[in-house]
Amino acid sequence: MTAAPPRIWITRAEPGASRTAARLRDMGFEPIIAPLLAIENLTPPVPDLTPFTALAFTSLNGVAAFAALTRERDRPVFAVGDATAQAARDAGFAEVRSASGDLHALARLIGSELSDGVVLVPQAETPAGDFDAALVLAGARNVSIQPLIVYRAGRTPVAAPTEFDAVLIHSPRAAHILAEQGAPRLSHAITACISPAAAAPLVALGLTPAVAQTPDEATLLTILKAALGKRDAAV
Repeated sequence: MTAAPPRIWITRAEPGASRTAARLRDMGFEPIIAPLLAIENLTPPVPDLTPFTALAFTSLNGVAAFAALTRERDRPVFAVGDATAQAARDAGFAEVRSASGDLHALARLIGSELSDGVVLVPQAETPAGDFDAALVLAGARNVSIQPLIVYRAGRTPVAAPTEFDAVLIHSPRAAHILAEQGAPRLSHAITACISPAAAAPLVALGLTPAVAQTPDEATLLTILKAALGKRDAAV
Protein backbone atom coordinates (compact mmCIF):
# COMPACT_ATOMS: atom_id res chain seq x y z
CA MET A 1 0.00 0.00 0.00
CA THR A 2 1.32 3.43 -0.95
CA ALA A 3 1.73 5.76 2.03
CA ALA A 4 -0.38 8.90 2.03
CA PRO A 5 1.58 12.05 1.22
CA PRO A 6 2.43 14.33 4.16
CA ARG A 7 -0.24 16.97 4.82
CA ILE A 8 1.25 20.46 5.00
CA TRP A 9 -0.72 23.33 6.54
CA ILE A 10 -0.04 26.60 4.72
CA THR A 11 -0.66 29.57 7.03
CA ARG A 12 0.39 32.40 4.71
CA ALA A 13 -2.11 34.73 3.06
CA GLU A 14 -3.33 34.52 -0.51
CA PRO A 15 -2.25 34.84 -3.25
CA GLY A 16 1.03 33.50 -1.89
CA ALA A 17 -0.68 30.49 -0.30
CA SER A 18 -1.75 29.11 -3.67
CA ARG A 19 1.77 29.54 -5.07
CA THR A 20 3.16 27.64 -2.10
CA ALA A 21 0.54 24.92 -2.54
CA ALA A 22 1.61 24.39 -6.15
CA ARG A 23 5.23 23.96 -5.08
CA LEU A 24 4.24 21.48 -2.37
CA ARG A 25 2.22 19.40 -4.85
CA ASP A 26 5.25 19.28 -7.14
CA MET A 27 7.21 17.91 -4.18
CA GLY A 28 4.65 15.16 -3.62
CA PHE A 29 3.02 16.70 -0.55
CA GLU A 30 -0.65 17.40 0.14
CA PRO A 31 -1.10 21.13 0.82
CA ILE A 32 -3.82 22.39 3.14
CA ILE A 33 -4.54 26.08 2.53
CA ALA A 34 -5.89 27.63 5.73
CA PRO A 35 -4.39 31.14 5.98
CA LEU A 36 -4.08 32.81 9.37
CA LEU A 37 -3.90 36.19 7.63
CA ALA A 38 -5.65 37.96 4.78
CA ILE A 39 -4.18 40.85 2.79
CA GLU A 40 -6.18 44.04 2.28
CA ASN A 41 -4.67 46.60 -0.08
CA LEU A 42 -5.11 50.21 1.02
CA THR A 43 -5.32 53.38 -1.05
CA PRO A 44 -3.24 56.10 0.64
CA PRO A 45 -2.27 59.14 -1.41
CA VAL A 46 1.12 58.55 -2.99
CA PRO A 47 3.52 61.44 -2.37
CA ASP A 48 5.57 63.07 -5.10
CA LEU A 49 8.43 60.60 -5.58
CA THR A 50 10.93 63.21 -6.80
CA PRO A 51 12.45 63.95 -3.35
CA PHE A 52 13.01 60.27 -2.58
CA THR A 53 16.38 58.74 -3.35
CA ALA A 54 14.89 55.28 -3.74
CA LEU A 55 12.08 52.91 -2.83
CA ALA A 56 12.48 49.93 -0.51
CA PHE A 57 10.16 46.94 -0.58
CA THR A 58 10.09 44.51 2.31
CA SER A 59 7.54 42.11 0.82
CA LEU A 60 5.81 40.91 -2.34
CA ASN A 61 2.57 42.35 -0.97
CA GLY A 62 4.14 45.78 -0.68
CA VAL A 63 5.20 45.69 -4.33
CA ALA A 64 1.75 44.65 -5.52
CA ALA A 65 -0.11 47.21 -3.42
CA PHE A 66 2.20 50.11 -4.32
CA ALA A 67 2.30 49.27 -8.03
CA ALA A 68 -1.50 49.48 -8.10
CA LEU A 69 -1.40 53.01 -6.68
CA THR A 70 0.92 54.73 -9.18
CA ARG A 71 2.37 54.33 -12.66
CA GLU A 72 5.68 55.88 -11.67
CA ARG A 73 8.52 53.43 -12.06
CA ASP A 74 11.60 55.66 -12.32
CA ARG A 75 12.88 55.42 -8.73
CA PRO A 76 15.62 52.90 -7.94
CA VAL A 77 14.35 49.99 -5.86
CA PHE A 78 15.91 48.05 -3.01
CA ALA A 79 14.16 44.74 -2.30
CA VAL A 80 14.46 42.51 0.75
CA GLY A 81 14.79 39.28 -1.23
CA ASP A 82 15.05 37.83 -4.69
CA ALA A 83 11.33 37.05 -5.03
CA THR A 84 10.41 40.59 -4.01
CA ALA A 85 13.00 41.96 -6.43
CA GLN A 86 11.54 39.89 -9.26
CA ALA A 87 8.05 41.12 -8.39
CA ALA A 88 9.33 44.70 -8.64
CA ARG A 89 10.86 44.00 -12.05
CA ASP A 90 7.64 42.34 -13.20
CA ALA A 91 5.76 45.47 -12.06
CA GLY A 92 7.92 47.59 -14.36
CA PHE A 93 10.72 48.89 -12.13
CA ALA A 94 13.93 48.78 -14.13
CA GLU A 95 16.61 49.50 -11.51
CA VAL A 96 16.19 46.88 -8.81
CA ARG A 97 18.72 45.52 -6.29
CA SER A 98 18.03 42.53 -4.05
CA ALA A 99 19.39 42.12 -0.53
CA SER A 100 18.74 38.36 -0.77
CA GLY A 101 17.97 38.26 2.93
CA ASP A 102 15.96 39.84 5.72
CA LEU A 103 15.28 43.38 6.94
CA HIS A 104 18.81 43.73 8.29
CA ALA A 105 20.30 42.57 5.00
CA LEU A 106 18.15 45.16 3.24
CA ALA A 107 19.38 47.88 5.60
CA ARG A 108 23.00 46.85 4.98
CA LEU A 109 22.47 46.96 1.21
CA ILE A 110 20.94 50.42 1.40
CA GLY A 111 23.76 51.59 3.68
CA SER A 112 26.36 50.30 1.23
CA GLU A 113 24.73 52.00 -1.75
CA LEU A 114 23.52 55.31 -0.29
CA SER A 115 25.50 57.84 1.72
CA ASP A 116 22.41 59.92 2.48
CA GLY A 117 18.85 60.53 1.33
CA VAL A 118 15.28 59.55 2.11
CA VAL A 119 13.86 56.18 1.09
CA LEU A 120 10.14 55.61 0.68
CA VAL A 121 9.04 52.25 2.11
CA PRO A 122 5.62 50.98 0.98
CA GLN A 123 4.81 48.53 3.76
CA ALA A 124 2.25 46.80 5.93
CA GLU A 125 0.20 48.55 8.57
CA THR A 126 2.01 46.34 11.09
CA PRO A 127 5.61 46.04 9.85
CA ALA A 128 7.61 42.91 10.51
CA GLY A 129 10.52 44.77 12.09
CA ASP A 130 12.08 48.11 12.99
CA PHE A 131 13.60 49.40 9.77
CA ASP A 132 14.96 52.59 11.39
CA ALA A 133 16.86 50.55 13.97
CA ALA A 134 18.16 48.22 11.27
CA LEU A 135 19.55 51.18 9.32
CA VAL A 136 21.31 52.49 12.42
CA LEU A 137 22.85 49.07 13.06
CA ALA A 138 23.94 48.98 9.41
CA GLY A 139 25.71 52.31 9.84
CA ALA A 140 23.38 54.16 7.46
CA ARG A 141 22.99 57.10 9.83
CA ASN A 142 22.40 59.69 7.10
CA VAL A 143 19.71 57.64 5.40
CA SER A 144 16.15 57.98 6.65
CA ILE A 145 12.96 56.22 5.68
CA GLN A 146 9.41 57.39 5.17
CA PRO A 147 6.85 54.60 5.55
CA LEU A 148 3.83 54.48 3.28
CA ILE A 149 1.15 52.11 4.58
CA VAL A 150 -0.18 50.33 1.49
CA TYR A 151 -1.71 47.15 2.92
CA ARG A 152 -2.77 45.46 6.11
CA ALA A 153 -2.63 41.81 7.09
CA GLY A 154 -5.68 40.98 9.18
CA ARG A 155 -6.65 37.79 10.94
CA THR A 156 -8.89 35.46 9.04
CA PRO A 157 -11.96 33.57 10.28
CA VAL A 158 -10.71 30.45 8.49
CA ALA A 159 -10.76 27.39 10.73
CA ALA A 160 -7.43 25.71 11.31
CA PRO A 161 -7.14 22.15 9.99
CA THR A 162 -7.60 19.39 12.52
CA GLU A 163 -5.14 16.97 10.94
CA PHE A 164 -1.77 17.90 9.47
CA ASP A 165 1.78 16.57 9.52
CA ALA A 166 3.62 19.88 9.24
CA VAL A 167 2.92 23.60 9.26
CA LEU A 168 4.70 26.31 7.29
CA ILE A 169 5.23 29.72 8.89
CA HIS A 170 6.07 32.56 6.52
CA SER A 171 5.97 35.51 8.92
CA PRO A 172 6.33 36.52 12.59
CA ARG A 173 2.74 37.78 12.55
CA ALA A 174 1.39 34.36 11.56
CA ALA A 175 3.63 32.74 14.16
CA HIS A 176 2.19 34.91 16.92
CA ILE A 177 -1.35 33.96 15.94
CA LEU A 178 -0.43 30.30 15.80
CA ALA A 179 1.31 30.50 19.18
CA GLU A 180 -1.87 31.86 20.74
CA GLN A 181 -3.53 28.57 19.88
CA GLY A 182 -1.09 26.81 22.19
CA ALA A 183 1.57 24.13 21.94
CA PRO A 184 -0.56 20.98 22.35
CA ARG A 185 -2.12 21.12 18.88
CA LEU A 186 1.35 21.55 17.36
CA SER A 187 3.18 18.93 19.42
CA HIS A 188 2.55 16.16 16.88
CA ALA A 189 3.57 18.19 13.82
CA ILE A 190 6.73 19.58 12.30
CA THR A 191 6.87 23.36 12.28
CA ALA A 192 9.02 24.98 9.60
CA CYS A 193 9.70 28.73 9.82
CA ILE A 194 11.11 31.08 7.24
CA SER A 195 13.28 33.04 9.70
CA PRO A 196 14.37 33.17 13.36
CA ALA A 197 11.86 35.99 13.91
CA ALA A 198 9.07 33.76 12.62
CA ALA A 199 10.27 30.93 14.85
CA ALA A 200 10.56 32.98 18.05
CA PRO A 201 6.89 32.80 19.19
CA LEU A 202 6.94 29.01 18.80
CA VAL A 203 10.28 28.64 20.58
CA ALA A 204 8.70 30.57 23.46
CA LEU A 205 6.11 27.79 23.69
CA GLY A 206 8.86 25.21 24.11
CA LEU A 207 8.68 23.94 20.53
CA THR A 208 11.74 23.34 18.35
CA PRO A 209 10.85 24.50 14.84
CA ALA A 210 13.03 23.96 11.80
CA VAL A 211 14.31 27.37 10.69
CA ALA A 212 15.42 28.34 7.19
CA GLN A 213 19.01 29.56 7.05
CA THR A 214 17.99 32.21 4.52
CA PRO A 215 14.53 33.81 4.54
CA ASP A 216 13.18 32.54 1.24
CA GLU A 217 10.60 29.93 0.37
CA ALA A 218 12.96 27.65 -1.54
CA THR A 219 15.07 27.23 1.60
CA LEU A 220 11.95 26.89 3.75
CA LEU A 221 10.66 24.02 1.64
CA THR A 222 14.10 22.38 1.66
CA ILE A 223 14.20 22.31 5.47
CA LEU A 224 10.60 21.06 5.54
CA LYS A 225 11.52 18.13 3.31
CA ALA A 226 14.59 17.37 5.42
CA ALA A 227 12.60 17.50 8.67
CA LEU A 228 9.93 15.19 7.28
CA GLY A 229 12.64 12.80 6.11
CA LYS A 230 14.19 12.66 9.56
CA ARG A 231 10.80 11.95 11.12
CA ASP A 232 10.14 9.08 8.68
CA ALA A 233 13.62 7.66 9.30
CA ALA A 234 13.00 7.69 13.05
CA VAL A 235 9.77 5.78 12.61
